[in-house]
Amino acid sequence: MLTSNGYVLSSTPDRLGTLEPVPAADRGSRDALWERLDRDGCLLLRGFLDPDIVNAFRHYYFGRLADAGLREHGDGDVDQAALRRILFREIVPGLEYDAFCRQSVIVDFFSWLLGDDVHLHRRKIIRHTRPGDSGIGQATQAHYDLLYLREGTDDVLTLWVPLGDCPVSRGGLIYLEGSHRWVSAEEQSGVRKRPAASITADLPGLADDHDARWLVTDYAAGDVLVHTAHMVHAALDNVDPQQVMRLSTDIRYQRVSDAIDARWQNHWHNRDGL
Repeated sequence: MLTSNGYVLSSTPDRLGTLEPVPAADRGSRDALWERLDRDGCLLLRGFLDPDIVNAFRHYYFGRLADAGLREHGDGDVDQAALRRILFREIVPGLEYDAFCRQSVIVDFFSWLLGDDVHLHRRKIIRHTRPGDSGIGQATQAHYDLLYLREGTDDVLTLWVPLGDCPVSRGGLIYLEGSHRWVSAEEQSGVRKRPAASITADLPGLADDHDARWLVTDYAAGDVLVHTAHMVHAALDNVDPQQVMRLSTDIRYQRVSDAIDARWQNHWHNRDGL
């Protein structure tokens, strides 16, 4: 049974499917990748990053937050004030996080894919989810990124990186199949022109409304997802039986020649208004 914010996802074949990776034959073809982005709205790239580098950053993250009581296995009390201080004053603006997000394999890939020099948005987000937390607001609700990025180009791409192994039970990212097409149509018609907000926490209801499947998969350290600003995605609840914390980061790259949303050029903070 899969849940998100306490809602139980339907497991019927018309509501739940598997997120398929980009085959090796297409990984080196820019045209093939853009065809997939146009068709699917996202790219699952297995083994894109060095898992040792990914796991080293995971170790760094939990090591820095140990003084606040945050542990990789999600047990014990957490000093929330200390957590916010370390996260937003030290980790988010720190050199270690910036270096991780600017690895040459990432920058070179986006420069190649976008056919231009690229810009990394300074507002970069790290999320951890404790096992057993459920209910509204615990998992990322259904949304698409353009809701929060309308003051820049539509052609911004998000890179979602699970920081460590993330089986389905640990609460990874999931995608609503074909959603980028109706989102694009609604954006063009002005239906979605409203203040930034998630679409809904009711993932099964959203799938019913659009007669679509949620696509899920297990992730290993080193896997990444690239998705467009129109693709609807959300996260599952962390129900990991081993009580392991889910950790991930999402960062955004775009062409330097395109319009840049100025609000995303400051470090992420829980009071940044976005």
